[in-house]
Amino acid sequence: MKSLNIFLYEWKHLSRSPFKLVALLLFIAAAIYGLHNGASLYQEQTAEIERIKEEIEKDRQPYLDLYDQGKTVLEARPWIDISTPFWAIWFNHIYHFKTPSPALVYSIGQAEQYGFYKRVTFRASPYDADMTKEITNPERLQTGTLDFTFTLLFLLPLLLLILVYNLQSAEAEQGFLPLVEVQTAAKNSWLLSRMGFYVVLLTGILLFLLSYGAILTNVFSAVPVAFGQMFLIGLSYLLLWSILYFLILVNGKTIISNTLKMVGVWLVFAFLIPALSHQWVSIQKPANLMTDFIDATRDQRQELYEQPDSISQRQLNELFPEILDSPAFGDSARTATALQESNVALGNELTKKSIAKIKADHQSKNKLIQNTYPINPVMFFQNQFNHTTQTHFDDYRAYRSDIQSMIDHQVQLLVVDSWNEVKVDKDKYQEYFNDLTKVAPH
Repeated sequence: MKSLNIFLYEWKHLSRSPFKLVALLLFIAAAIYGLHNGASLYQEQTAEIERIKEEIEKDRQPYLDLYDQGKTVLEARPWIDISTPFWAIWFNHIYHFKTPSPALVYSIGQAEQYGFYKRVTFRASPYDADMTKEITNPERLQTGTLDFTFTLLFLLPLLLLILVYNLQSAEAEQGFLPLVEVQTAAKNSWLLSRMGFYVVLLTGILLFLLSYGAILTNVFSAVPVAFGQMFLIGLSYLLLWSILYFLILVNGKTIISNTLKMVGVWLVFAFLIPALSHQWVSIQKPANLMTDFIDATRDQRQELYEQPDSISQRQLNELFPEILDSPAFGDSARTATALQESNVALGNELTKKSIAKIKADHQSKNKLIQNTYPINPVMFFQNQFNHTTQTHFDDYRAYRSDIQSMIDHQVQLLVVDSWNEVKVDKDKYQEYFNDLTKVAPH
């Protein structure tokens, strides 16, 4: 029996099975719903970023007008002089954005858990409260935010199970299997061809769904590579489950036993192993409550600001030796002002030391998770999908690193220009904005 004839036979079998057709349609509907959720989040984040950029221009305009008028002191707050580097940098309204990839349509990943924009000031940190949003991944189903990746990871194996659960075993129970063996040279090849029909069918559906999602957010024109990567990862995932089910079917005897075995395999790989892995990682690496960070941003900073000026000066000299040759250094009155404005640099160093422990904990936890990949394919493929759509934890870690680099640059500029008593005019104010919005390469 040729493969084409087997494909035609399976097509007739599928078209006459309402149960399988309904399952197929429900899967497609769930996938499309997930794609629209991803597209909606992409559009919301893109629109919010554009809105904030417009707000930045509006917020900066009054200060530009003051420079044009030859004024630098705010009438309502006369202690604020925007001709000084401290206030000129502060009122430049520097932001950093994690611009969403159009491939977000496929996988929401961590995009709902972390913030995607941040006002960067010399008093900020990458772990401020506004960097973590209120919705976490386990809560996503409760809020109705189902993404396309979820349908692939959990519903695609279930759909494949429904489509192939009675292959060969139905013929065996009805007594037709000896006839099949007479007509085919190899029973396993006949079963493989029948399984191949459903793999080809689901591959076509996968291509259709990926293409539909690409149209929603212009993936083809913006990030065509992501489309190809999603297809290859999705196809690999489909083949993995196809092999597992084929091994069960080729050795199976009855529909009930095959179905129970496939359901068992699905439950083990889709739920049991991920749950046990998560529990194991949680025991090995409990959640970091960021107590060191809280202490650094509250108690230790207060102690820092209350310490003698001589100690602060010595610490500042070690961090920025270039200020030793500045005009303000050595003059007690001018030094006091520059030192007061430069204390934020010492606070930034405290914060960075506390953050280093948090980053080390995250890196160690991620390493443990990666060690489970050989027995935890669902989590492996989920991380691959998230990497492709730039919604992985690593993408947000890089975003935090960018923010810290921008903070460090602000602090450096503030300290050096304060000690050199730079007078800020409109051109310098704009120069600050152009310089501070850039992200230094890692």
